[in-house]
This record gives sequence, structure tokens and C-alpha cells, in this order.
Amino acid sequence: MPHPLTRAALTTLGAVGAAGTAAAVWGIGIERYLFTLREHQLQLLPAGARPLRVLHLSDAHMAPWQRRKQRWIAALASLKPDLIVNTGDNLGHPLGLDGIRASFGPFRGTPGVYVHGSNDHVAPSPRNPFKYFLGPSKIKTETEYLDTDLLDRYLADELGWHDLNNSVAALDVAGTALHAFGVNDAHRGWDRLGSLVEPLDRMRQTESAALTIGVTHAPYRRILDSFVDLGADAVFAGHTHGGQVRLPGVGALVANCDIPLDQARGLSTWTRADRTAPLNVSAGLGHSIYAPVRFACRPEATLITVLPRR
Repeated sequence: MPHPLTRAALTTLGAVGAAGTAAAVWGIGIERYLFTLREHQLQLLPAGARPLRVLHLSDAHMAPWQRRKQRWIAALASLKPDLIVNTGDNLGHPLGLDGIRASFGPFRGTPGVYVHGSNDHVAPSPRNPFKYFLGPSKIKTETEYLDTDLLDRYLADELGWHDLNNSVAALDVAGTALHAFGVNDAHRGWDRLGSLVEPLDRMRQTESAALTIGVTHAPYRRILDSFVDLGADAVFAGHTHGGQVRLPGVGALVANCDIPLDQARGLSTWTRADRTAPLNVSAGLGHSIYAPVRFACRPEATLITVLPRR
């Protein structure tokens, strides 16, 4: 008969193994399909202005066979948003644009802005997930490049969305003048913050706006600080996947950038000097095809209703 301590150890190992198996089944087979719409309200518009419905989409990491995700995103058009903010990493496969067309097609005619993540340029590759605990992921030298120009032609020419990669734009959103600026993927070092200053000044001299938004894929602190300095009334970001695997009661374990972990998902505020702006970091709609799991971190889109200030 086994010693009592041996029996206890075997029982503990069995329980741990069963819990790990259950968590894997949930994260791989169930939760990554539990698409969720988060809703918030922000009071940012001048008194008497019409409320605006802003739909924040991020990190679809689309592969052509992901029909369930494509149908869910397309159905969000029924929300009738006034503005789409897309914070990048739309593609997750060389043929991912086929799925993006199926997902975003119903939004044609809705004003929108977008920036790129690195996976809008290069295909994903297998990674050791434990390396994320050592800091932001490293850039691989051998990559499979995607057709970013074709993606841009679809988003800009067919959908009519404004490309904010190190650029600015003035929009009329449901009769409200809006200014937007953004940067290319900061995780890759493709951001050019200095290139925004003069275009923003010219745009503001030409026309005032009721609302100014800053858009980035990766919410590095230097980007968020600069966006607040540049006058963003609200900031939108993605990239973190909300940690992708979170511990209940603890939250995100990694963010793949230097943002505080308690701000790696959801609506918070970012303060720089004496100025504060709302910050929405989307946990995103997808994941790398090489890491098909989410745990305590459902895939999501965010609908933010922007109201007049009291």
C-alpha cells in the first residue's frame, strides 16, 4: 500500500493536471470564441453637441477560415456607429484580407480611421510564449511579408477610412468636426511622432474641432505621453491582447510593451504633466494562429458613446 504522503502527492498532482487540462480546453476550445462587446461613455464633447458612437476594433489577426469571427464583426454594423477606430493587426495570414473583407464590408460608408500593427506587414510566426515574461517580443529578421498595399487600398479606397500612420486627418462625423492623428506601429519603432507637429498645427489653423483623438497600435508610454502633449482628448490603442491569458483576481501577466499591466485592457486614463486623457486599450478580437488561446480575457470590440460635457 502506498505511503500516505505518496498518496497525497499523487492526488495533488492529479488535481493540478486536471485543472490544467480544463483550463486548456476552456481557453483553446471555448473562450477564444466568446466575442464580447464592451460599452463605455465619455463626456468629451461641447455642450449641446450630438452624441457620437465610436466603435473600436483591434487585433483581428484574421485568417480566412475564421468564419465565426467574421460573422460576429460584421454583425456589429447593426450598432450603427458614427465612427470606426481601427488600431491595427488586422491580418493574421497571407490570405487574411479575404476574412477582413467579409468582416468590414458592412461598415462601408461609415467614417473611420486606422493605423497599422506589425502583423499588417508581416505574417505571424511560431513563438515561445514564455519569452513574453522577459519583456516585449523581439523582432525576427526572417519574415514573410504581407500585401499591406492591398490592405490599405481596401481600408482607404473601398471603405473610405483615413490612414493615420504617422499622419493626421480632419473628419466630419455626423455633423461634428473631429481631428485625428496617429502613428505607425511603435512596437517596431515605425512611429514618427515629430512628423505630426506641423500637420496638426496647420489643420488646427484651418478648422477647429469638437474632439481630437490619438490612435496607436502599441501603447508605449512615450507614445501616450506625446499624444497627451499633442492635445488628444482621447487615445485608442490595441496590441496587448489584454494579456491574452489573465489570472482571475490578478489580471494581465504580460502586455508586450511598457504600459502598466493594470492598463493593458479597457478604459482608463493617462496623465502627462497637468493634463489627463481617457485611454482605451482594446484586448482585441483575435490571436496569432500559433497561439490559439484566451483565458479570462475574451475577444472584444468596444463601443464608446461620446457625450457632451456636463
